Amino acid sequence: MSTAFYLLLQFAILAYALVGGVFLAFSDFIMRSLVLTRDHAGVEAMQVINREVFRWVFMALFLGMAAVSLIIAGYGAFWLSEPAGTLIMLAGLVYLIGCFGVTVAFNVPMNEALADMEMSSESTRDYWLRTYVPRWTFWNSVRTVACTVSAAMLLFGLFWMIQTQTQPV
Repeated sequence: MSTAFYLLLQFAILAYALVGGVFLAFSDFIMRSLVLTRDHAGVEAMQVINREVFRWVFMALFLGMAAVSLIIAGYGAFWLSEPAGTLIMLAGLVYLIGCFGVTVAFNVPMNEALADMEMSSESTRDYWLRTYVPRWTFWNSVRTVACTVSAAMLLFGLFWMIQTQTQPV
């Protein structure tokens, strides 16, 4: 394995964990806190968060890891031997499907629907409490688990590769 790919795997482990940590914060306490705010403050805060997320490091990391995950999955599938290659390939695929795919298919459409709603209307508050928060949080928790599993599989795959390379034959 090349030094560049070895470094890329180390970076990816950290990036998966960082992205997963952000998702964990939302599932664990941020969404619950937004629900407990008065009137429509939670809706307003989430609308602002959904706009601001595009302007920060998180989005570059989140989107960048989708591209990196393709490279990792391909490299693991075609250039590494079993079982390390399988773990590394699966790590990339789990991020692509369980984090990036879930975001595109579920969380983003809900964010867009919320963004188009009048903040002070009762139907918005009803959508927020009965639909958005429980469903968005569920899918966000799926993303959290996917990032965690990706980081763990990548870590174990990297350890496996190192173990088999340093073992006497």
